[in-house]
Amino acid sequence: MKKKEFDCVEMKRQGAERIRQRLEGLSREQVEQYWKEQTEELRRLQAELRAKRTAERVPV
Repeated sequence: MKKKEFDCVEMKRQGAERIRQRLEGLSREQVEQYWKEQTEELRRLQAELRAKRTAERVPV
């Protein structure tokens, strides 16, 4: 059987395991705070990328 160069299922499992380890032993409130902060960071990065994409557009 051919070995995959990239396995998205394995990548997802590894990511889930990293998150599980980070949250292990935290209280419910701490877990909620973690996800709130991660969501805010994701939104900030998305806004940056949108702004960059808009700035790079060349008017026709």
